[in-house]
Amino acid sequence: MTDQYVVFGNPIAHSKSPLIHALFAEQTGESLDYQTSLAPLDGFTAFARHFFETGRGANVTVPFKEEAYRMADQLTERGRRAGAVNTLARQPDGTLLGDNTDGAGLVRDLKVNHGITLKDKRILLLGAGGAVRGALEPLLAQEPQALVVANRTVEKAEKLAQEFAELGPILAAGYDWLEEPVDIIINATSASLSGELPPIAPSLIQPGETFCYDMMYAKEPTAFCRWAMEHKAGKAVDGLGMLVEQAGEAFYLWRGVRPDSKPVLAELRRLMAQSA
Repeated sequence: MTDQYVVFGNPIAHSKSPLIHALFAEQTGESLDYQTSLAPLDGFTAFARHFFETGRGANVTVPFKEEAYRMADQLTERGRRAGAVNTLARQPDGTLLGDNTDGAGLVRDLKVNHGITLKDKRILLLGAGGAVRGALEPLLAQEPQALVVANRTVEKAEKLAQEFAELGPILAAGYDWLEEPVDIIINATSASLSGELPPIAPSLIQPGETFCYDMMYAKEPTAFCRWAMEHKAGKAVDGLGMLVEQAGEAFYLWRGVRPDSKPVLAELRRLMAQSA
C-alpha cells in the first residue's frame, strides 16, 4: 500500500502542498500519496489521530499548529521552541513526532536560494506571532550580530526576546523606535494579505544594500516588497521559497531523502505567472 500523507487545515483547498510533494516524490522516486484534508475546527486531535491509524505523516497549517503541538507524543527541539508544530510523523512504535520546519525553511531559502549570509548581520523581524516564534531559533543559530523583533504591541516582542535570550543577541522594539539601517528586514506579519504595511521607517533601508523578505507571497509583488523597492532596497523577495523549503524539510523528515527544491520552486513560479 502506498504511504499516505496529508496537509490538515481549515480552509485548505488553496494549498500548494500536494503539488509540491508530488513533484518531490517524482524527482526522488519515492512512492507516496499526498492530499489536502479539511479538518474540523472542533475536534482536530481526534480527526488527526484517526488519519494516523494508517497514515505516515502530515503537515499542519492554520489554525491547527498549536493543537498539533499539544497532540505530539514527542517534539523536536525546534518544535518545542516554536510552541507550534507544522509537521507530524508517525514513528515505528506508533507514536507521533512533532516538528516545526518553518524557520528552517526560511533560513534555507535565504541562504541557498538567495545566497544571503546571516552570520554577523543586523536582522529585523517584523511581528511577534507564530511565524516569528518558529523562525527565532533557526535564525539565532546563524549567529547574527543582532536580531530585533519589532511589534505593534511591544510586550509581545519583549516576551519573545526574554524566552529566546539564551540562544543569541535578541532585542525587542516597537515599530516607531527603529530608524537606523539594518542588513535584512523580514516581514512576518500578515499585513501583506490585506495589502497593508507594518508602520516602519524607510530609513531602515540602506539604499542598494538592505535585503527585504516577505514571508507572504502572491502572483504580484506584495505591498511590503513594493515598499522596499520604492525605497531602494538591494533586493525584495516573497516567501514562496520558504513554502517550498519548509516542505522539503518535512519530506526529508518523513522519507530520509532531501529533494532539490530549485526546480519545484521554478515550476510553482511558472504556474503562478500563468494564472496571473
